This record gives sequence, structure tokens and C-alpha cells, in this order.
Amino acid sequence: MVARILVSSRFVITVITAALFAHSAQAQNLLSLVVPEQRTIDVRDPSQLPPTPMPMIPTPPTVAQWEAQREPIMLSLNDAIRIALANSEVVRILTGVTATASGSTIYDTAIVNAGIDQQRAKFDPRLQVNNNFSRTETPNAVDDLLDPFQAAIRGLRTDDYNMNVGLSKPMVTGGTLNFGVNANPMRFNSDGFPLNPQTRSDAQLDFTQPLLQGGGIAANVASIVLARIDTERSYFQFKDNVQNMVRSVVAGYWSLVQARTEVWTRDQQVEQLQLAYDRSEAQFRVGRADRSPVAQAKAALSNAIATRIAARSAVLQREAALRNVLRLPPSSESEIIPTTPPVKERAEMSWEPLIELAAERRPDIIELKLILEADAQQLLIANNQALPQLNAVALYRWNGLEGETPTGDRLRSGPGEFADWGLGVNFSVPLGLRAERAAVRQRELIMARDRANIDQLMHQVTHDVALNLRNIEQYYEQFEAYTEARKAARENLEVQIAAERTGRVILLNVLDAINSWGNAVNAEVQSLLQYNSELATLEQQTGTILETHGVRFYEERFASIGPLGRLGPAREYPARLPPTPNADVYPQGDGPAENTFDLKDPLPRRHRQADPVAPGAEAIPAPGAATEPR
Repeated sequence: MVARILVSSRFVITVITAALFAHSAQAQNLLSLVVPEQRTIDVRDPSQLPPTPMPMIPTPPTVAQWEAQREPIMLSLNDAIRIALANSEVVRILTGVTATASGSTIYDTAIVNAGIDQQRAKFDPRLQVNNNFSRTETPNAVDDLLDPFQAAIRGLRTDDYNMNVGLSKPMVTGGTLNFGVNANPMRFNSDGFPLNPQTRSDAQLDFTQPLLQGGGIAANVASIVLARIDTERSYFQFKDNVQNMVRSVVAGYWSLVQARTEVWTRDQQVEQLQLAYDRSEAQFRVGRADRSPVAQAKAALSNAIATRIAARSAVLQREAALRNVLRLPPSSESEIIPTTPPVKERAEMSWEPLIELAAERRPDIIELKLILEADAQQLLIANNQALPQLNAVALYRWNGLEGETPTGDRLRSGPGEFADWGLGVNFSVPLGLRAERAAVRQRELIMARDRANIDQLMHQVTHDVALNLRNIEQYYEQFEAYTEARKAARENLEVQIAAERTGRVILLNVLDAINSWGNAVNAEVQSLLQYNSELATLEQQTGTILETHGVRFYEERFASIGPLGRLGPAREYPARLPPTPNADVYPQGDGPAENTFDLKDPLPRRHRQADPVAPGAEAIPAPGAATEPR
């Protein structure tokens, strides 16, 4: 009866399967009822996601609130670099009037460093224990002893337990040593067995050693060497980004000083042009001049006010960019006042030592050197894989048997009485080794490419350092020249104002002298600050900006990420690689950094009074004076 049911069930399953394959669409529909398919795009509403807390930040200042009072914060360049390093969990670099994340964090090197243990783990011993209980009961047809014309169905039931313990140890030579113990107790439900129950057991020791492909210490530890090289690469990539961040802080700091100085210059220009406009308007009202000087002064004053708005906006933008690099909020109730004066002394440079220093210390050059070392390891692996496979194998096994005889006695084999052994050499090779030889050729070409890349980088470094040196000399020479130009422009302004008051020159000469003086002051300041920025850039180009500023890296230990957790005795697992605070390199200042320049009022106080006008004449407000904040 059971057999009939099984046959009928098999027939039904066959029919259903054939029907499903005959109608694939219906089969898919039926299958989708059991395992539903994802046929729609499920997107949650943003309100369903966990909220992200945002800090409470005041409204950023704009030029419309220029006169709003903010608490000044005196910030030296040393402290600015120190703040940036303390907030360097994610490294930021200056990009124009803002800062962006470089993609590098203090955790990257520690993350890559874990790969060394991952590669070393393939040589760790492995223990395996298997325990299996089973019962086998198979029916068999036999002749009926009572009736020779009949048959009977009887079954043999076997209760089985299999225990297997194995210990394997991969060797750095490429070989594998295995030791295993097996025990297999069995019990039968019928007579006729010499031993029931009986236990078969064996202990086995075997060793396999590749002689060509897969053999050799160098080829087998190459993956560990590659993991160590990856850690070094990650370190120098991080160092390169931190160098860029320090250089960004220096550049952003001097840009803010330059913007603040330009605002002072534009304020002076607006004040002088306001006086010129008031004077020309007063002279026009009393009939001393025509309308032409008034129109000229009005146009010059309007342009100066617009230029001052742009200068004030530049201060706010560059302060925000510096805040961004330092990882400070974009606005606060305070105003950053730079206090470090720029360097005014000429730096002496030697070309050959700079190139040698860059070739040794630049992180990007070091990274390419490490890539070449990694290429050598990859080529070593490829050459090893291109060898034929020739393995020496050896095996020795001790076999044992014990059990209970029908009389109830225990019977067992003696120790070492039955033993197996085997020795052999196995050989295998793909004819032609086409894929393996192609892999070797590919690795050789990659190494040649990377050598070309490092040669190109060295070529580019020489041009970068040369450009840097030219810029340093140019900006310093311009600073000295613009210093003389600023002095000459100041003298010219005083002369033109005095001459215009006596009627010897037209007002247009005075307006041009005012603009020339303001541009000369800005050019002098800009050239000196560009010179200071280029000095920091030269330190970055030679790879020494962190050492110059006394910055080092240290591993922060965090035992809970180790395999033994916080209870482990060895706290030696790096969690991150933060930089230390910098040393004081730049001189400290007592007041705003722009005070280091010769920012003196170009117009003596005795010249600030307008020419007397006729009784009853009233002062005319400057264009835009009602709306332009002062």
C-alpha cells in the first residue's frame, strides 16, 4: 500500500512539473506566491529616517550688517593651525572661498592596518570537531525459511556515531600539516556480527609540501608584505592630506589679513573721495567751478563705495573659509582678528638641497615608491604561479578496532598493530601555461608603468619647486617695489590735493591719485602675504611642512576593538591616527596683523576741512550715503 502511494505521488509530481514548464508564465506566478518578487521601488519618506541634530548657529553676517558689533577674538596663526589639527577627524582643505573634505580621516590608516592580521591569519592553526549521530534502517527481501515459496522483508538497523577531530597548520613554506583522530562506534540490531557493538578508530598524520607552484617562504608571505605596504601607503596619503590642510590654514589666514587690509584701504578711499565730492559740490554752489568736477567726483565716489562693499564681502567670505578649514561654525557672535604679523625678511633658498629633500620627504613620491615595492611582490607571486604544480605528499595512519564478541568479551587491536603509510609526488601543469605567463607579462608591464609614473612625478616636482621659487622671488621683489610705489603714491596724493586747492590741477588728477594710492597699498600688502603663503607652499612641496611646524602622528589605542575586547591584557590595537598639536613657529602679535603695515592716514588732518563756501551754502550728502553702512 505504501509503495502504491509513493508511485502515485511520483506520478502527480511529474505531471505538475511538466505542466509548470509547459506554462512558464503560470509557473512564475505560482512561484511568486511562495517567494514574492520585489517589483516596486520602496522609498521611505525622509521624515521616517532618524533625525540628524544640527547645531544652533546664528545668522551669518553680511555686508548689510557690517556695522553690527561682534566680540573680537584675537587668533594667532599658531593657534589657528592648532585648532585645525585638533579638529582633523576629517581632513579639510581650502578650495577658493570655502573648504572641502579631502576624503581622508584619522581612522583610515588604522582600518587598513587591520588587513595585516587578516593576511597573517591564513597561517593560523585550524581546529575542527565533527560529531554526527545517525541511524540507518534499510529493508531487504529475503527467503522465508518456513515457506520456500514465500519471501519476507526484514531490515538491518545500524546505530552509528562518528566523531572526527582535526588540527591543520598551514606553513609559511606553502605546505600543510594535518593531524586527525576519528572514532566510529556502531551497533546492529541483529546477530551474526563478530563484534556488536564495534568501534573503528584511527589517528592520521599527513603533510603536503608544494615544491614549485605555491612553495617558498617569499611567495607565501607576499600577501602579508603587501598588507604592510598598504598600511604605509595609507599613512603617507593621510600625511599628504594633513600637509595640505596646514598649508590651507596658512593660506586662509593670510587671505583674511589681506582682505581686512583692503577694507581699510577702501574706507580711506571712500573718505577721501567723500571730501573731494563735498569740496567740489560746495565750490559749484558758490560759483567757483562748473558741474564737471562734481560729476567726476560723484562717479568716483560711487565706484569706491561699490568696491568697498566687495572688499567687505571678501572679509566675510575669507573669514568663513578659515572657519571652515578650522571646523568652526560658519558664524558666531565673535569676529576672528588675525594677530600674527607676516614675515618681511627675504628667505635664502638653495636649489639642489630642496630637490633632494622633496625626493626623500614628499608623501606622494614615497607612495609611488611603495607602489613599486608592491609591484615587486605581485611579480613574485605571478612568477610563482607560473611554475608547474609539483607537490610532495606523505601520510601515516594508525588504525584500531574494538568491540564485544557474542560471548560478551571485549576484543581490541593492539597499539600500532595496523598502520597505513603513503609517500608520493604529484605533478600537474597546464600545457603552455598561457594564462600564467600572461599574468607575469602583465605584472612586468605594470611595474614599468609605475616606474614611468614615478619618473614623471619627479619631473613634475622639479617644475613645481622651480615655480615655487620663482613665485617667492617675484612676490618679494614686488613687495619691495610696491613699498616704494605706495610711498610715491602717498606723496603724489598730497601734492595733487595741495595743487588742486590752489587751482593748478583739475580734480580728475586728485581722483586718480586717490585710486593710485589705494591700489598701491593693496598691491604691497597682497605681494607680501603671497610671499608668506608661498613659503608655506614650498614647505609642502618639499614634504617638510609638518616637521617644520612640529607636528607628529601617534596611534590612539582602544582595546575594545581587539579580539579579546576590553578584558584583554594587551591594549595594542590602533583606533585612529590623530596629529599632535603644532609648535609655535610664527611670531606672536599683540594687535591685528594688518597693523604691521604702514597703514597711515594719507591725508593730513589740516587738509580734511573743505574750502569755505558762501554763507547759506549747505553740505550735499554723498551719493549712496543714506543707504551705505559705515
